[in-house]
Amino acid sequence: MILDVHGRAAYAYTGGKPFDAARPAVVFIHGAEHDHSVWALQTRYFAHHGFCVLALDLPSHGKSDGPALASIAELADWVIAVLDAAGVQKALFVGHSMGSLIALEAASRYPEHATGLALLATAAPMAVSDTLLDAAREHEPEAIAMVNQWSHSTIAAKPSSPAPGFWLQGVNQRLMERVSLRGEALLFHTDFSACNTYADAVERATAMRCPVCIVSGKRDVMTPPRAARPLVDALKKAGASVQTVELDAGHALMSEQPDATLDTLFAFALACAHSSTKPA
Repeated sequence: MILDVHGRAAYAYTGGKPFDAARPAVVFIHGAEHDHSVWALQTRYFAHHGFCVLALDLPSHGKSDGPALASIAELADWVIAVLDAAGVQKALFVGHSMGSLIALEAASRYPEHATGLALLATAAPMAVSDTLLDAAREHEPEAIAMVNQWSHSTIAAKPSSPAPGFWLQGVNQRLMERVSLRGEALLFHTDFSACNTYADAVERATAMRCPVCIVSGKRDVMTPPRAARPLVDALKKAGASVQTVELDAGHALMSEQPDATLDTLFAFALACAHSSTKPA
């Protein structure tokens, strides 16, 4: 589905079902140098089981027009503008990696829009090494190769690669290369810089009032479970309802543990939808 946001095309995948804003809404936000397709399994299941889905392509990623946005705050504002364009009043925000920061920022600053918040492979802060930032700026193929290797905990995760021809690292490598080819110059560096300079995560968590689910990969070397601890502590201090889940995966949770990721998110979404329909 193509939406008009500030005069530019914004693409949202609806999970293979016509979009119906009357259903409980879930917004899926991808990470750096990715697009909506990283949520393929999860979004299709949600769309076919009672939810309306918006799996976004961020500006200059996938099918959405540029320019790319340089800060997490700008990206959060853009996500809210997409909701307005789609006629969605409230939604569960789901974000992976960089997308988790965008989801956190959006749900915190626009609480009237948030029924819940799910953060996958998140960290506070989400610092990016100078070596990786330099590679993204000077030699993007090298940066893509490094991140692709670090994102996966194994060459062939089970049961996520059920048959010959399914190669998680190869699929992810090609996706990132495709996003790079279709997007504007230095897109990966723009994404990484937005993560690296975002300093408001703990403050935003302190202000959170909707239910929160944090999903981490036990073998994630990019955003290990301990990196989410400052967010968990801030949420608990603020009295927010927060649950934490660790899956046997690396950073690429949705592809290494697709069913477990789906089960966790769907159970959380059902709880959020039930809570939001309770009389005040």
